[in-house]
Amino acid sequence: MAKTIPKSGALTPAKVLSYGFGIIIILGTFLLSLGPASADGKPMGLIDALFMATSATCVTGLAVVDTGTHFSLFGQVVLLLLVQIGGLGFMVIGTLIALAFNRRISLRDRLVLQEAMNHNSMENLMTLLRRVIQYSLVIEVIGALLLAARWAVDMPLGQALYFGLFHSISIFNNAGFDLFGSVHGKFSGLAEYAGDPYVNIVVMVLIFLGGIGFIVISDLLHYRHTRKLTLHSKVVLSMSGILVVAGALLILLLEMKNPATLQSETFGDKLMSSFFHSISSRSGGVTTLSVAEMEHSTQFLLIILMFIGAAPGSTGGGIKVTVFAVLLGAMYAMLRGREDIVFFRRRLSKESIMRAITQTWLALILVVLTGMVLSTLEDREFLPLLFETTSAFATAGMSLDLTPRLTDISKVILCIVMFLGRIGPVTLAYAITPKSEKELYRYPEGKITIG
Repeated sequence: MAKTIPKSGALTPAKVLSYGFGIIIILGTFLLSLGPASADGKPMGLIDALFMATSATCVTGLAVVDTGTHFSLFGQVVLLLLVQIGGLGFMVIGTLIALAFNRRISLRDRLVLQEAMNHNSMENLMTLLRRVIQYSLVIEVIGALLLAARWAVDMPLGQALYFGLFHSISIFNNAGFDLFGSVHGKFSGLAEYAGDPYVNIVVMVLIFLGGIGFIVISDLLHYRHTRKLTLHSKVVLSMSGILVVAGALLILLLEMKNPATLQSETFGDKLMSSFFHSISSRSGGVTTLSVAEMEHSTQFLLIILMFIGAAPGSTGGGIKVTVFAVLLGAMYAMLRGREDIVFFRRRLSKESIMRAITQTWLALILVVLTGMVLSTLEDREFLPLLFETTSAFATAGMSLDLTPRLTDISKVILCIVMFLGRIGPVTLAYAITPKSEKELYRYPEGKITIG
């Protein structure tokens, strides 16, 4: 639950996060709209610059222009910095700078950090912060070197190193921007590496690590010393594993006979591509197959996977795998006639259950209403519009090749959806609603007929 700072009239952590991301997006919009940010030297339109800045800061990956061909080196670096700040969180970056200058971290800063990192308490918060920075840098550097080693075969070493660094940061932060439009054609993505096990495995590992969250990574790295995992890590890992495997098998089944995607591939490549898109759909955003040419049933499956999203405290979006686990647990408990939701012999609190239900309903209402609004503004089928909306909310970045063709008003609407998806509907609700006072009484219980 969001915390309030113990000072009259002070900004709450939710407001600080909301305002902070908004300021970064405005600054990014200004920089990307400058002439030097474009490869041809022409200033980018304000709406398109706003869309790209929002997509980068919210680590979404939806793009109205091809990143590799439209932006100059300056523009690409600006985009990459927005992705890094958006992925780690501006408060994490700011606190790191403060620590570098030996500045004292106040209670206010700690409360905002707690909200930004989705941490349950302030206990060991600064230790976790340092680990977040360390893990991120190590994973991104290793990913960059591994990708550069492969791409050095296809391009000059300097370009391969730059490509490796750009894509490692973009993919680990679940942003999904790529530069291969300058090599293989606009919006080509990783299509040229669909059958390359090396690239597929490195990219999948980066997406998975970025999607499970820093708390889980910390738990895993210290498991050999502690010999135990927290309940949060157990739920995230088990539910993520189930979703990845189930999603991959369903994609394989649905696309097996599709001539535009998997039909002509070997079984090994079919399986690899299925796992790749199952992992990537839950917030990665990179693709090796044309999502626009997939079956409608597969596209709807991807919508579901995107909506569920990644883990709390990660660089991914969606309602989060822990929320989905709570919903499944509630259904199971009701069907078995049990009063409590129990995971790994631990009972969940009523507060956790209510927050999960609230978060799901807010997200569902946002996605459905936005899809309906877009359908009145755009002369297109509803499924692609729903796909685009879900991708924006879940900061997934997958698209049915629709984003560049949207009207300006639709782009602005999706910017708002991406912003809400990044900070979370519940966080925004806490930011815009006044502080609630504890009720001093309870109403008598009543009964209504259910089902």
